[in-house]
Amino acid sequence: MTNRTLIKILAGFLLFVQTAAAPSLVKLVEEDELLPSAAHARATELITYILGTFHYKKTRLDDELSAQILDRYLESLDPGRYYFLATDVEQFHAAHQHQIDDYLNNKRLTPVYEVFIQYRKRLSERIAHAIKLLDEPQDFSIDETFEFDRGEAAWASSRAVLDELWRKRVKNDILSLRLSDKDADATNETLLKRYQGLERRTKQLDGDDVFQLFINAYTTSIEPHTTYFSPRTSENFKIRMSLSLEGIGAVLQSDDQFTLVREIVTGGPADKSDKLKADDRIIGVGQDEHGEVLDVIGWRLDDVVDLIRGPKDSVVRLEILPKGVGPEGPSEIIDITRNKIELEEQAVQSSVIEVPRELGIIRIGVITIPTFYLDFEGRSRGDKNYRSTTRDARKMLAELKNEHIDGLIVDLRSNGGGSLSEATELTGLFIEKGPIVQVRNSKGEIQFERDRDPAIEYAGPLAVLVDRASASASEIFAGAIQDYRRGVIVGEPTFGKGTVQNLIDLNRNAGINRGRLGQLKATIAQFFRVSGASTQHRGIIPDIKFPTALRADDHGERALDNALPWDQIAPANFVPVAATFRAELPYAIAQHKARIKNNDGFQVLLEETRLVQEARDKTEVSLVEEKRRSEQKRTRTANHELQNRLRVVRGLKPLATPDRELSDREATVATAANEDEQDPEPLDIVLNEAATVLSDLIKPNKVLEASTIRDKDSVHIHRYRTNRLKSVLQTY
Repeated sequence: MTNRTLIKILAGFLLFVQTAAAPSLVKLVEEDELLPSAAHARATELITYILGTFHYKKTRLDDELSAQILDRYLESLDPGRYYFLATDVEQFHAAHQHQIDDYLNNKRLTPVYEVFIQYRKRLSERIAHAIKLLDEPQDFSIDETFEFDRGEAAWASSRAVLDELWRKRVKNDILSLRLSDKDADATNETLLKRYQGLERRTKQLDGDDVFQLFINAYTTSIEPHTTYFSPRTSENFKIRMSLSLEGIGAVLQSDDQFTLVREIVTGGPADKSDKLKADDRIIGVGQDEHGEVLDVIGWRLDDVVDLIRGPKDSVVRLEILPKGVGPEGPSEIIDITRNKIELEEQAVQSSVIEVPRELGIIRIGVITIPTFYLDFEGRSRGDKNYRSTTRDARKMLAELKNEHIDGLIVDLRSNGGGSLSEATELTGLFIEKGPIVQVRNSKGEIQFERDRDPAIEYAGPLAVLVDRASASASEIFAGAIQDYRRGVIVGEPTFGKGTVQNLIDLNRNAGINRGRLGQLKATIAQFFRVSGASTQHRGIIPDIKFPTALRADDHGERALDNALPWDQIAPANFVPVAATFRAELPYAIAQHKARIKNNDGFQVLLEETRLVQEARDKTEVSLVEEKRRSEQKRTRTANHELQNRLRVVRGLKPLATPDRELSDREATVATAANEDEQDPEPLDIVLNEAATVLSDLIKPNKVLEASTIRDKDSVHIHRYRTNRLKSVLQTY
């Protein structure tokens, strides 16, 4: 992820798509209204004090940081480098490069607003030029390309260079709509609305919006998870953190001109419909089953969210570029019925997988945990049946043990975290007692989260399944299981989110009950495993790594600029268990590698990931219509063939070759609706392989106790026991 992408994510703010009122008309903001307010000055004073005093990463607000802040601010305004000239940027650097720190310390932000006003002027000039280009004839047989990803490009050296860039941009926009079968009049009307809308939305940005953009350029120059929320964004954040969510159940972020689906919420309408996927890009939004789909390319994220929001049981139509498809398309239109996302849908679930072996069936229990949840209100009012991850998992474990399982998988794929106390308590179900995670604050002080209950709910063979989206509390649980050598970790390296943030109400800190200062989310601490290693940046490295076609530095903390590096402190006092079944790790790894070479399911998943990676790596498209149509057809055919291969592997019927108007996802729904018999429960390829891996670690027909220790593990344990004797007074 590039520097500009991170800025856009934070500038737009990640939020769930939920129910709210339809967006009201917002007046245009005049230039003379774009001034910092007294509230902005007070907020600046509080933010600089908090970041300088309490932030985990000690960073001096000096000339060096000043230059970084300015660059990030310019990137947040013009990430595609479509508006500013190189001379503008040179003037900004000459005037402000070493002054931003002084502006912040002196609460004098007027120069920041002057930069934004210049940006507005440049954008208006470009929009006027683009609208004129709509009337010019286009020749789509000329062999030329359009570079749509310009984050690393040089700033335009002259107006003539910008004119040429916009000529190609407009030509590409026209061609893209031609390829979706829009006629010339409809194409011109759509693009006229798109360009005018971009200018209108920019002129609706007020002083609070400019302040948020600038302050986030400051906070992200320190660390990526430190973010300022304006009063309006603060309200959206409160909605996002609510346990009762209504909408389609998707986490969105800005990505160049598109709205990217970052994550699908388990149990939400999008998840249940199976129509919207992570890495899809939303380019149009319509209301009801037959409502007009509005073009939203180039829109601000919160404006797109306002369109997608709506009441329960209403329908939203989304035009998307599916994952693995480049910006040239083809696009698809899907419909999703908005609904409430119940906590029940994100609760712990269980199942059993039977793995056939020579000497019989190995029964592998599975506990799936989408998030670490805790009903704080129910617990505080004394409700004996309040819900929590650990309470629910304990019940599931009892049921699975009654089914005589031979091994257990805890599935944490796509679990982004949640309650730290629940991650700690859940770990306690599998170990006697001891520290689970170390937390170091900004002063260097270390505290421990411990399991104090000596009871063990399950002592048999254990595997924890993770992927690149497993983060935070998931990494704490997986790391503790790995450090205690209680089980094996399988899957992909995890996200690497090992920091602690605190949400600070600036109004409260200013001593006022009601105000317009907003909120600051600041990083105040870092997690460390009981072994002393951080979960930050590297994440949890599985004992048995499943193959992935994604580059390691393209996701997670490793992809974020200014992310805290991996670190290490002294180990805690703990005694690893070293379960006996871990002795078979070399055998299980060899079996896994041999198996996936000829495993059609894994090969299809790898191919699907490769297509997504290729789409991400693509930076330009052809402006030759014949080539673009050929690329579209090739992409559509490849995706359809891949979809069918995946369906066959998962035990589903292949889809007929779709016509131009029917996408693979729509064909899936139509096929299921027209069949007399429902499709069987589809095979989870990754989970099934994890179960097979665990069965390789288990001796057939025998559940091993987690107490016998191999000689090679005894050395490891002896080291920690020695450390425990040396530092017992320090930590206990």
